[in-house]
Amino acid sequence: MRVRTAGVPWLVWMMAAVAGMMLTGCGGFFPPVTPTPPPGSTGNYAYVANTTGTTASGTNSATGTVSGFTVGTGTLTAVPSSPLTLGYQPVAMAVTRNNKFLYVAALGNINVYTINSDGSLSVPSTGTGVAIVNVVSMDVSPDGQWLVALDGNTLVAQIDVFQINATTGALTSVGTGQLAIPSAVINPKMVKIAPNGALIFAALGTGGDVVFNFDTTTGALLTSHSLTVSSQTSDNGLAVDNASAYLYIARSGTGGGVRVFAIDSGGTLNEIAGSPFASGGQAYSVVVDNSGKYVYAANRTNGTIYGYTIGTGGALTAIAGSPYTSGLLVTSLGTDSSGDYLLAAANGGSPDLSMYSYDTTTPGKLDLATSTATGTDPTGAIAVALTH
Repeated sequence: MRVRTAGVPWLVWMMAAVAGMMLTGCGGFFPPVTPTPPPGSTGNYAYVANTTGTTASGTNSATGTVSGFTVGTGTLTAVPSSPLTLGYQPVAMAVTRNNKFLYVAALGNINVYTINSDGSLSVPSTGTGVAIVNVVSMDVSPDGQWLVALDGNTLVAQIDVFQINATTGALTSVGTGQLAIPSAVINPKMVKIAPNGALIFAALGTGGDVVFNFDTTTGALLTSHSLTVSSQTSDNGLAVDNASAYLYIARSGTGGGVRVFAIDSGGTLNEIAGSPFASGGQAYSVVVDNSGKYVYAANRTNGTIYGYTIGTGGALTAIAGSPYTSGLLVTSLGTDSSGDYLLAAANGGSPDLSMYSYDTTTPGKLDLATSTATGTDPTGAIAVALTH
């Protein structure tokens, strides 16, 4: 069993408070104490962005939703008031490092919602709109200060940088980083910040990939390196190992699979021997588990998840039983804050959301723990975001 490292669980916090009162009581009488919860949510929650909402009559509508779930021991339990009706189509999500806010991007703007202590979402008193920008993917820096967003611009690779107000969730634009990709059709897919905070990677579909150096003090970006691909190849998803030493790219089309690049000083990328590693040729999303020992890639075409052990030099070896069955058009992968589960959102449903545990006999093997619909299946689930 892995130990949860993201925040002190509420029950443990309460037990510590009670123990403190027992040691410091006055004359055997313990006055009632109302403890103040730590800032931000301490629960283990998963949020799924759905492009198709559910009306009161149970039929689907064009209004998007966000469904929230408490991640329990092999269980997914809907949080109060889930799903939340958005009134727009979501395209991306990100949770702040203090677990206080969920950002949801639409075509043209970024919205913020407060994560309550029970995992439910609410609209801040100042409203949801915090930025007017067209983005397709977002990530929050490890220090919690910055939200970076991959712009939907198809002419240049553009990263928008915002400073996060940790109290209100408000965003302040601090600038952009741009790079023109000659003779390439840019189709922005995903942005990912390395765990060391110093590098930002952007997957641009047929436009390849771009690396930016990132100044975590000022939010400034400097282009470092880029990769080009053929017009029959699309780079879709990104993951970085815990040491920020290797970049894993989910690539579909010609030469598809999981490609692995060593990250040199300054962000230069060098593909390792044996890359790409087989994933049925249509890898769409990729994630490194919390332990840093395994990589998982979602294949949208056949609705499966490929699992690999990370070996010397970042090389991947298929795990026994891989690939593992998931929902139709599995699109987005994430790991929960306990490190015990991997979650997968499937755009085609059947089911919308699957949760896997790690096998106790075969290291890294995925076992289906539970699954659930995120509305009237299929809801068009496109992204999963989890608390830290």
